Amino acid sequence: MAAPGENLKINADRLWDSLMEMAKIGPGIAGGNNRQTLTDEDAEGRALFQSWCEDAGCTMGVDQMGNMFARREGTDPDALPVYVGSHLDTQPTGGKYDGVLGVLGGLEVIRSLNDLGIQTRHPIVVTNWTNEEGTRYAPAMLASGVFAGKHTQEWAYDKVDAEGKRFGDELERIGWKGDEVVGARKMHAFFELHIEQGPILEAEGKDVGVVTHGQGLRWIECTVTGKESHTGSTPMHMRRNAGRGLALITELVHEIAMKNQPGAVGAIGHVDVYPNSRNIIPGKVVFTIDMRTHLLDKLNGMVDELMARAPELCEGIGVEFSAEIVGQFDPPAFDEGCVAAVRNAAERLGYSHIDIISGAGHDACWINDVAPTAMVMCPCVDGLSHNEAEEISPEWAAAGCNVLFHAVVETAEIV
Repeated sequence: MAAPGENLKINADRLWDSLMEMAKIGPGIAGGNNRQTLTDEDAEGRALFQSWCEDAGCTMGVDQMGNMFARREGTDPDALPVYVGSHLDTQPTGGKYDGVLGVLGGLEVIRSLNDLGIQTRHPIVVTNWTNEEGTRYAPAMLASGVFAGKHTQEWAYDKVDAEGKRFGDELERIGWKGDEVVGARKMHAFFELHIEQGPILEAEGKDVGVVTHGQGLRWIECTVTGKESHTGSTPMHMRRNAGRGLALITELVHEIAMKNQPGAVGAIGHVDVYPNSRNIIPGKVVFTIDMRTHLLDKLNGMVDELMARAPELCEGIGVEFSAEIVGQFDPPAFDEGCVAAVRNAAERLGYSHIDIISGAGHDACWINDVAPTAMVMCPCVDGLSHNEAEEISPEWAAAGCNVLFHAVVETAEIV
């Protein structure tokens, strides 16, 4: 297939203006956004996106999970579409770019093709996936997970938020429950543009990240059980301190992650201490370990080592250890052909780039199971994301979107 010429570029100013316009919907309190899934603000953002897509000549489809699909026709009615997109929902204290850059970058691909009068053999479809963030309704990447067959629609509909409101009811309330069967669409390929959400690209001085893999993860909920007793009157040698178990396992998790470098991480993020009183030795501690890497054998080995050594450490100080895996997905390796299209686009356009592993989960990680998939990443300041201070530059956005443009158009085949 013919590659687009390096002179083909998106309209960088229009892309940035669209990002700033979308950011006016669901403003945060510190410069970012609070446009959580299935809220009135989400509905307003969806409506703006739909109006922009229709102005660009696209037709809009919506499935029963609220996923939005804006289609630009190709010249071959039998050719499967090339999909591109991300998500418009945000964290409660989210930034203006996480997810949104990928959706509006996809729209800019369509707009630029229109400006240039370019037709493609394959249709191009810009997608907004519902509830990628998973903040209001866990888990993350919920609707793309249903699309890829990872979850059932009924299970997703029955998810409730902190106020007890069902996902299915709220989807209907905001008016974005479509008629399409979820997952019925077939894809030629899928591309997702996203901010890195980490510090590597900025630290390395690179314009573009070519994402080769996503990280797999295991969330392990652990319980250390000791005996509550008075901190002042219990002799040190007679204590069964569950807090010591937490401390030992915290160091163990760090040790396991460090010896599996490069590309492995691990930490304890959530901790509940019982009874959580300043003058009572903890009798029980419940905490969750998050382990991630892009190599499945390494990930399983890290978990196996934890499960073997943690009980021994706890037994040594007179407390008990138990654990169960409460969240997991295996690391995706993105399609080599789609990854090559991204890498070739960056080289053709003269952007500095490196191969990178996505440290966060994305809709592309699920879609990778049902269609050839790849991701493009651009830097973000200090690697900061899921924070209202999240920031990128117009130049970074343009570089990422230009690479996306070339990869999508090459895959969709110019006619």
